[in-house]
Amino acid sequence: MSNIAYINNQPFEIEAGETILSFIRRHQGNQVVPTLCDAPNLEPFGSCRVCSVDVALEVEGRRKTMASCHAPVAPGQYIYPNSSEIRALRKNIIELVLTDHPLDCLTCEVNGNCELQDVAARVGITEVRYPEGANHLDREKDLSHPYMTSDLSKCINCYRCVRACDEVQGEFVLNMAGRGFDSHIIKGFDQSFMESDCVSCGACAQACPTSAISDVFHSKGIVAEKTTRTICTYCGVGCNLEVSTVNGEIVSIQAPYEAEANGGHTCLKGRYAFKFYNHPDRLRTPLIKRNGNFEEATWDEAYDFIVAEFNRIKSEHGPDAIAGISSARTPNEENYLMQKFMRAVIGTNNIDCCARVCHSPTALGMQRAFGTGAATNSIKDLDVTDCIFVIGANPTDAHPVTGAKIKQRLMKGVTGIVVDPRRIELAKYATYHLQLRPGTNVALLNMMLHFIIDEGLADDAFIRERCEGYEEFKAEILRQDIDKLAEITGVDKNLVRDASIAYATANAAMEFHGLGVTEHTQGTFAVQLIADLAMLTGNIGKPGAGVNPLRGQNNVQGAADMGAQPHQGAGYLDVTNPEVNARYNAFYGAQTPSHVGYKIPEMFDAAIDGDLKALWLIGEDVVQTDPNTMKVRKAMESLDLLIVQEIFMTETSKYATVILPSTSFFEKSGTFTNGERRIQRVQQVVEPLPGTKSDGQIVIDIMNRMGYKQPDYTPDGMLEEISQIVPFFAGVKWDELGDNGKQWPVADDGSDSQIIHTEMFKRGKGKFTSMDFKESREIETYQKDYPYIITTNRELEHYNAGTMTRRTGNVEILKEDVLLIHPDDAANHAISDGDMVCVESPRGKIDIKAKLTDEVKPGVLSSTFHFPEIMLNNITSDEHCSEALCPEYKVVSCRIRKSKGKFKEVLV
Repeated sequence: MSNIAYINNQPFEIEAGETILSFIRRHQGNQVVPTLCDAPNLEPFGSCRVCSVDVALEVEGRRKTMASCHAPVAPGQYIYPNSSEIRALRKNIIELVLTDHPLDCLTCEVNGNCELQDVAARVGITEVRYPEGANHLDREKDLSHPYMTSDLSKCINCYRCVRACDEVQGEFVLNMAGRGFDSHIIKGFDQSFMESDCVSCGACAQACPTSAISDVFHSKGIVAEKTTRTICTYCGVGCNLEVSTVNGEIVSIQAPYEAEANGGHTCLKGRYAFKFYNHPDRLRTPLIKRNGNFEEATWDEAYDFIVAEFNRIKSEHGPDAIAGISSARTPNEENYLMQKFMRAVIGTNNIDCCARVCHSPTALGMQRAFGTGAATNSIKDLDVTDCIFVIGANPTDAHPVTGAKIKQRLMKGVTGIVVDPRRIELAKYATYHLQLRPGTNVALLNMMLHFIIDEGLADDAFIRERCEGYEEFKAEILRQDIDKLAEITGVDKNLVRDASIAYATANAAMEFHGLGVTEHTQGTFAVQLIADLAMLTGNIGKPGAGVNPLRGQNNVQGAADMGAQPHQGAGYLDVTNPEVNARYNAFYGAQTPSHVGYKIPEMFDAAIDGDLKALWLIGEDVVQTDPNTMKVRKAMESLDLLIVQEIFMTETSKYATVILPSTSFFEKSGTFTNGERRIQRVQQVVEPLPGTKSDGQIVIDIMNRMGYKQPDYTPDGMLEEISQIVPFFAGVKWDELGDNGKQWPVADDGSDSQIIHTEMFKRGKGKFTSMDFKESREIETYQKDYPYIITTNRELEHYNAGTMTRRTGNVEILKEDVLLIHPDDAANHAISDGDMVCVESPRGKIDIKAKLTDEVKPGVLSSTFHFPEIMLNNITSDEHCSEALCPEYKVVSCRIRKSKGKFKEVLV
């Protein structure tokens, strides 16, 4: 039998895996068969039966009524979507639903955008023949939560909210309780949204076909004047957002189902934490500090002041007395302009970005091994991987949409290996949790490499054909003392052995790492060993495999791509290479420097030493987020000129000489590059607040005032310039990026790359490198007097300094930084849950509320630095990765005692 089925006796080709519903929709559109329980990002369920169709095995054969959403289409079927019997059945189903549904459509928040209303109209409901019954869910609305709402009198028991919570987010907060007519949706243990474990992702609200579950923004009900597709400004997942506006103001955000990066899903930050954009605290005029006080200034006054100071400092001290820190929160085009300004206008390579304090070891380590420092694969490869290896990352909090996808795969039985000092959420679903001591990644990775080689599981063919340096590497790995390494890490060697074998024997193993790998003194070396693992087992250049850093900020990948770093210009070209220098000189029409500039930690040292006189910061709150706060403050105070370009007054802004009010991502256009190298269009949603300017236009204005001619900012114009100097952007054009963007490298013909290193590494052959474990100087120097290790982390609700999220409803959900402490350690210091704890390091001390948990081992503490009231970085150290100078946030020696201080409630 041919691979043909029939719709109303017309033949159509079948595709593998199709249901009858998807078959009909592919050939005749979405309007032929109505549905209520079906949703684009959910598995077929078949609870409503509205999608029923008649199916026969021959033209005049006996017909059988089938739910089309989950019934597979088969060759030879004759499908009749809208027979008279089917139309009568659908009408009867909807009539029965309406007998238990309030008919208050005109006052309902989703009137005009209600799927039940639409389906009722489509099936021809003009009256309900059955008597109206008492609504079995006539109860008060749940308005307990800052975002989520429910009115379960509107529930039609379609299960879409339950399935969204289960299948999309994997949180299992929603469920169906009761039987028959008493069946009803509950949250948690029949709690309110606020009392439950809801993570506020909004997947249930977007899935709900009525207003039974919604949000405070009435996201489904408001009729927008305009809907704009743009990209989220928070983490490196790069979620697509559909932003609705009315009268030029943002009213709600939804997630497009067809988005490749997030497929109709977001976290609470992307979907709901948008009210910061027009918050009363927004900066709206330039400020110049005179006699210790900020005074309002015009843009011309601010520009004149800055240009005069730049020229003075450059004349008196040379161009290297000036530095800039660009922002991973701003688009590629603005980062490109900032590094161009520093190099072509000022004449210095003193340019860096926040990649320095997060993933600079990733870039350096992967460049050494592969030739490029970016993710090798795409997130969609999770669908085909056999093993997921997560090391030093907590994606369900820090990269929630990707984290949810990983969790879904682990729950479905994919082998999972989690390496983390904390028992993070994914550890609960993983096959193996290697709960190592903070700072011992290199030791544990050496154990894994040793076991794989010793068990004869190396991919010899891949190594022989595609790699170099293996024999020397192998000899060094096999000499490692496994028992000693097990003692160092605190992980049972047999558990490490089992995990290593699982990784090596998988058909495809996919690695993800985060700041728990990079923010160490051996961060770069750990990344190189992760690359060794992938090459050793042939897990590079194929689907479901690879080395995939989870980039922290939304455009940290793009900021580095654009050259916002002191040793490599736009496109990762070596600034010390004479040929590269000549190329930059010709392209920029200016003499650019050929020596490496200051990295961020070196900028602080140079400022304190008096060598750095001026610093221009865009969107970085270094006083709150960089380690060793007292040193950073001293550096800021040592400068002649500190320019801070921001949307709010931050801890760093307080030290500024000039503050320039910039715009949020909602008020500008450009491109972000997410963690899978996906270049996506950021499209302006609203007009800039009065008195503010986009970061790119500010840089251009100062370029022109300093005598360098640069056209006014447009995203397409800037992208065209970038494509001429960044090799892997060669085929990137604004008008061709579409809704889902393109993954670099993008060839001249516009074709992009979902997987890289498929046939050859960028450097030719992959390079094996061995590294011995070395204890952090922080531990060696201070362990006796400061016996505890505190490591930093991030919580779902906030983002780094929390500058934006603290001005949204998120602060009602998470109001404070807390100290995670094991009950045994707490008992040793007479500390109870909720007590204030004094945490002291060699740099300083803080008072913070205790949260007792066995998520951490005894001797290990953990906390966040979202709130300036705590200033956790008062105690973090000045240790850095030996290669990339990334700060060691993850290993801080400290001691603790019960505090006499009192907790101060965070003011909203």
